[in-house]
Amino acid sequence: MNNNITMTLNADELIKMALREDISSEDVTTNSVMPEAQPGEVDLICKQDGIICGMDVYERTFKILDESTVVEKYVKDGDAVKNGQLMAKVKGDIRVLLSGERVALNYLQRMSGIATYTNQVASLLKGSKTVLLDTRKTTPNMRIFEKYAVKCGGGQNHRYNLSDGILLKDNHIGAAGSITKAIEAAKAYAPFVRKIEIETETLEQVKEAVEAGADIIMLDNMDVATMKEAVKLIDGRAKTECSGNVTKENIANIIDSGVDYVSSGALTHSAPILDISMKNLHSV
Repeated sequence: MNNNITMTLNADELIKMALREDISSEDVTTNSVMPEAQPGEVDLICKQDGIICGMDVYERTFKILDESTVVEKYVKDGDAVKNGQLMAKVKGDIRVLLSGERVALNYLQRMSGIATYTNQVASLLKGSKTVLLDTRKTTPNMRIFEKYAVKCGGGQNHRYNLSDGILLKDNHIGAAGSITKAIEAAKAYAPFVRKIEIETETLEQVKEAVEAGADIIMLDNMDVATMKEAVKLIDGRAKTECSGNVTKENIANIIDSGVDYVSSGALTHSAPILDISMKNLHSV
């Protein structure tokens, strides 16, 4: 998240909301032990191997509290880190370092956990043509951070939100009356530059989606044998996406199905955090 415009327009307000949640009136603990400003320094230490992500967000959290805070970074987003590695030193008013610690670490741990998990899953697809995608199954008010973390881990982003692309799922199809009617309605309504993706669960639905002119056909919760038949049936007339309970434990089974994309909600909703701590706080 090195783009300063993106940070200012999107991330700043979200970080402020998180800080307001954690400091509704004051940090009573910090104020009780540190009533006056005192310059200090603290180490940012990784306690687990993984992929780091969110260093700019971590830094910005402290700078929102006090612009004069200095974060001396020794790693950048996307870097592999090791247990015990010193990743940064944070220098500033001790009261700011204490009050911003939890929110800053929450962002860094969560984003790094997603990047690490994504990297593990993406590594299983190496050597294949299949591209790993995330989904909209993100934590509320965390999407901009979590989707960025997926890219740091080696995955790609599916649509960002409902305004970003057309994806006709089972309930949209039910509302329209059929796959054909849903695709026809989408083509009539949407700008011509929009691709139309539709969800299918059977080979009969796949055939209907191809004949109706879908640009992307999602193969939802199909077994590998059925997916292979679907890819053969589509025969390059549309891009293919596999979806449905995809995790690092079962993604290897999908590789030889021939799909173009595989999307996994687990990248954002099931990734464990990366263990990171701020240690050795002292006055300077």
